[in-house]
Amino acid sequence: MDRYRSYNAYLREIFGERVQKIPLDAGFHCPNRDGTISWGGCIYCDRQGSGSGAFIRRGESLEAQVLKGMEWAKKKYGASKFIAYFQSFTNTYGPVSLLRDLYDRALAHEGMVGLSVGTRPDCLGEGVLDLLASYRKHFLVWLELGLQSAHDATLVKINRGHGVACFDRAVEEAHSAGLNVCAHVILGLPGENREMMMETAGHLGAAGVEGVKIHGLYVVKDTVLAEMHERGGYRCLEREEYVELLLDFLERLPPGMVIQRLTGDPVPAELVAPLWMREKTKTLQLIAKRFEERDTWQGKSLSIEH
Repeated sequence: MDRYRSYNAYLREIFGERVQKIPLDAGFHCPNRDGTISWGGCIYCDRQGSGSGAFIRRGESLEAQVLKGMEWAKKKYGASKFIAYFQSFTNTYGPVSLLRDLYDRALAHEGMVGLSVGTRPDCLGEGVLDLLASYRKHFLVWLELGLQSAHDATLVKINRGHGVACFDRAVEEAHSAGLNVCAHVILGLPGENREMMMETAGHLGAAGVEGVKIHGLYVVKDTVLAEMHERGGYRCLEREEYVELLLDFLERLPPGMVIQRLTGDPVPAELVAPLWMREKTKTLQLIAKRFEERDTWQGKSLSIEH
């Protein structure tokens, strides 16, 4: 049986074949780093903006990134359909005219069937949602919103720069525009216990988001979190701890919610801790093993409660 609704399975339901996301860096910045909201960003965010920032530093154009990503996906997966994924930093942080130009350029390539835009819930200015919704006629469109935790106290600790209510409003507005929403959450944030993490799962269900990306908090170089970790102010989750928390979390999500990510994928050379994060395949294998051993599945707790 399928223990959870994977993103790959979801895309196959729609397109009947493998569809591959192409991560892009369009040169955006972030209001939580440039002084508009705060300086330095979230405590875990590095100079790449938690994305594919290396592309832009090498001077590659958006078109070059798309073509390189498509070629890689064709060779590795045999994919012939693709989703343009604007990943690095805050990809709605600019005038609508600029956003339209960038999105149009990425989607102009043959084989593009979707658009996925990662951003903050406080960066959906006038016209942004209407612009994203305008692509729905010809493309699958997802809006990816960073939440990380459903607890305002935690969001303050990580210098997130917005509260939970801001996320909730953004989801409501995105849904009114007809957009699919994928929430980003992190397990193991400073000061959070199991109960708080499970409350975040419940909040996602109540908000009605269509998808979620989950990963454990990891420490990368040149971040505030790296300084905290060096001083002994933050302890990373062990792999086994993370896997158990992840399954507990999934048990509390509606079975129809699309799980776009189960674990993080840090740049190995930038990773400080935990070192097991370099072994993504091993972690995924343990997740699959524990699903079977626990005989559990996405939404199990909800079905028991009702």
